[in-house]
Amino acid sequence: MYAIIKRVADIILSVILLIIFAIPMVIIAIAIKLEDGNEIIYKSRRMGKGIKEFNVYKFRTMKANREELKSNLTHEQMVTKIGKFLRKTSLDELPQLFNIIKGEMSFIGPRPWIPEYYEFFTEEQMKRASVKPGISGLAQVKGRNGINIFEKINYDLEYIENMGLKQDIKIVFETIKTVISKDDAEISEQGIKEEIQELKINNIEIQQNATKLREVV
Repeated sequence: MYAIIKRVADIILSVILLIIFAIPMVIIAIAIKLEDGNEIIYKSRRMGKGIKEFNVYKFRTMKANREELKSNLTHEQMVTKIGKFLRKTSLDELPQLFNIIKGEMSFIGPRPWIPEYYEFFTEEQMKRASVKPGISGLAQVKGRNGINIFEKINYDLEYIENMGLKQDIKIVFETIKTVISKDDAEISEQGIKEEIQELKINNIEIQQNATKLREVV
């Protein structure tokens, strides 16, 4: 029942916010175009509910020719001036309102991660994909990128286990506080690679321990 209520609330709130932020979003789009040209919206393949891939939308915050600049610039140097502002204020996430309307995301839920993470999930960790990903979630208000990958997953699983209106409302208010504090809002490509490597190593250790246990039995 709550899933239906949550979906209706997602649609209504998304439409309201799109109306409120229509002019700011146009201004942001113009600013991106004037500073760096080319595409305004950045699309990234992510995993959604039921391990289904979809494109998550964001305002582009990195230089248009970032792939060419990777070898010469740091991750931070590839972020545009307007991009730094958008990331600090989380305004780069506004296009995800369209993801919500399309039914691919919710306001609250585990953050949508790239498919590579899921290659090394355990069966328990895979439960993370049993609900729609969100713009914000329990892991984000508990530390965002200041906590390790396993803590993030555990918070996501805790959210799923206790999903309800009271928890979602609490996360909304905690998210506002977190955005205002501007702490640990960014994770680099290198950080993502390191998290995936941690998952891979952990997965291998679990498989090895399971094999040893079967041999003993």
